[in-house]
Amino acid sequence: MRSRYDDPDLTPPWKRSRPVPEVPAEPGLVVEEVATGFCGAVVGCEAAVVTLEDRFGKHRAFPLRPRGFLLEGRPVTLVRPARGGGAAGPARTASGSVAVPGARARVARAGRIYVEGRHDAELVEKVWGDDLRVEGVVVEYLAGVDDLPSVVREFGPSPRARLGVLVDHLVPGSKESRIAAEVSHPDVLIVGHPFVDVWAAVKPAALGLRAWPDVPRGQDWKTGVCRALGWPANTGAAWQRILAAVRDYRDLEPALLGPVEHLIDHVTVGGPAGPV
Repeated sequence: MRSRYDDPDLTPPWKRSRPVPEVPAEPGLVVEEVATGFCGAVVGCEAAVVTLEDRFGKHRAFPLRPRGFLLEGRPVTLVRPARGGGAAGPARTASGSVAVPGARARVARAGRIYVEGRHDAELVEKVWGDDLRVEGVVVEYLAGVDDLPSVVREFGPSPRARLGVLVDHLVPGSKESRIAAEVSHPDVLIVGHPFVDVWAAVKPAALGLRAWPDVPRGQDWKTGVCRALGWPANTGAAWQRILAAVRDYRDLEPALLGPVEHLIDHVTVGGPAGPV
């Protein structure tokens, strides 16, 4: 006699396997292999094997088995990308926007985007650099935000010279939020992310980490991170290591992506830019 367990639709919900999405192993896709923890970008996919490259340039090949990889922390099944049968999708920049073939940098706009420090500027350039050049937007960095109100006054924002500011650790009650509240101008947009430092806006998985270490309050965060991870006490070298691990927007936390896109939109509304 047929048992109710012979029909998968009658299996109790708690016994059913959750479906795992199938994801094409497209070049550049960053995943983690579940059995070994190896994290890298797809550089090749042939037959039933995918090859990943980690941040150090090391290559490893893995079988395309069900539930064999994690994508942004979630189990997926990698499959071979479709071959032929249609036109390839448009080329993308590191920010995920459609690339403009043959585009030249525009003459810089009068508007600007200010970020807090050199590391912030280098990260924005790496991911959004192509977009910024097409739009004619220049990014400059400040030595912190303590003098932000005077910096804004000196810049002299206007409808044709809009100013956008990206602030670290812009959360209610922080010093940064109090300083930002002192600036009120229709052509100035101040946005921020919740991280103590822009380092933490890089997803830990991009560096092969489960999470960023907890650093006790009162201790320099960057120095504490280097110590906890066993890295040399050279924050400049550590940053270059982190920056090298960032391939595109998928290696950044959404809490940074949205604010930067918002700033670019703000600065490019109004104000002339030179022809492409």
